[in-house]
Amino acid sequence: MARRISRRLGAAVAASAVLLTACSGGGGSAGGDAAGGGGLVIGATSAPDTLLPWKATQFQAVNVLEQLYGTLTELDADLEVVPGLAESWEVSEDGTTITMALRQGVTFSDGSAFDADDVTASLDRIRDEATGAVAAASLASVTAVEAPDPATVVLTLSGPDAGLLAALASVNLAMLPSDATEQALADTPNGTGPFTFAQRIPNQSITLEANPEYWGGAPALPTLEFRVIPDETSIVSALQSGNVGFAVFDDPLVAQSAEASGTTVTETPQLSYHVLQLNARQAPLDDLDVRLAIQCAIDRQQVLDTAALGEGEVTGPITSPAYRSDPAARPCPQRDVEAARRHLAAAGHAGGLTLSTIVSQGEYATSVNEATNIQAQLAEAGITLNIEVLESGAYVDRWVAADFQTAVALNGGRPDPDGMYGRYFTSTGNLNDVAGYTSPELDALFAQGKATSDPAARKEIYQQVSRHLEDNAAWVWLFTSFTYTATAPEVTGFTPMANGSLKYLRETSVGGS
Repeated sequence: MARRISRRLGAAVAASAVLLTACSGGGGSAGGDAAGGGGLVIGATSAPDTLLPWKATQFQAVNVLEQLYGTLTELDADLEVVPGLAESWEVSEDGTTITMALRQGVTFSDGSAFDADDVTASLDRIRDEATGAVAAASLASVTAVEAPDPATVVLTLSGPDAGLLAALASVNLAMLPSDATEQALADTPNGTGPFTFAQRIPNQSITLEANPEYWGGAPALPTLEFRVIPDETSIVSALQSGNVGFAVFDDPLVAQSAEASGTTVTETPQLSYHVLQLNARQAPLDDLDVRLAIQCAIDRQQVLDTAALGEGEVTGPITSPAYRSDPAARPCPQRDVEAARRHLAAAGHAGGLTLSTIVSQGEYATSVNEATNIQAQLAEAGITLNIEVLESGAYVDRWVAADFQTAVALNGGRPDPDGMYGRYFTSTGNLNDVAGYTSPELDALFAQGKATSDPAARKEIYQQVSRHLEDNAAWVWLFTSFTYTATAPEVTGFTPMANGSLKYLRETSVGGS
């Protein structure tokens, strides 16, 4: 649920607002002036690290790509599955066949027609291990994709898959032209989305234009420009000066400063979660006692209070509303330094040990503060944590390659827990190397979750998943937080979503455009 910011941070906010006003160069109209002709300029702290939707994990890349590409299904503002490029679908009685009727008259941005061949080619390439698609595991149940005619696609499944239709809404499963190469799309995206690619200035901006042929109707905005401004405080100044009309913040102090200076700011709880990932395939993290020592040494509320001013909630593994984990259902639900030391001693590290962590700078604002607080807490238990701060793109490369002992991360949540974690914590999951942990029990539980349609039964299955992850300290889940959508007065019509999607930019306008 989105809402206006209700919390106040007192004198710190007021002082920040005065400073920002002094630096902003005065007021101005919405960032549409900078884009020209009623377009919208969006402030972003990092440039997208890829324009290939099947390989995008960086939030900034996803925000751009979901404007350019279409998916078979979509999620509405309540995260319910609704039609996308598939106008309708039927699931067989045994749950092993899904027949999809495709929208007619849809075209890619280059003018070529979208049809069933594009769907079969896209899904088959995503399923191909050689592609390296980050959401390939979402299609693990799909054994065949067939096109009996240009307007129909039939998915054959190995068994019922309750999470598949929601998974198909991810831009990581976007539909691409059947004859397109990755190199061509990396240079010039070609999708069926509400906007088309216009221009990219490396490390500065990406400009998109409204797609007049978009099946959902041409967007109100003639252009979108994602402009790279390296820090959120500078984006607030750009909002005040009229050089930017839209931004999404994750630093609550910056958001409150923006609101105090007259910008409209809407607070939205997120499914994404902050986490300390542990690579249990590397010593000494392959020892359960070491992982439990880390878990017991960390006060998650303290991390939340320090890094995000308490703006959020301590979380367990699953943030999906219908399956939400109990954050207290874990070993050491409260910080216990003595228990941490006992676990270290049991692992043969009574004298302490040293670990390293990677941290992203530029992808989200709280990362370094999270890392330094975790570092200080672990030190009190005898664990030295060396922090390696990386630029966003370099971080993503290391993260995808599982080239880390631990990683301070902000990972996207999904409304269905299979889509959220199936690709991480199953032995065949395409991000299992990144997860660093799996077990036969988890494989069996995820298989049951896919095959079960009864909501109550699925909830119990995923509670077992959550308990297993916590009891084995696969990762240390920290907290969920908010996003803060800041808009200039002339910007209307945008609906923020709990999954962080900027989908509703297609319905946004500037000054009545």
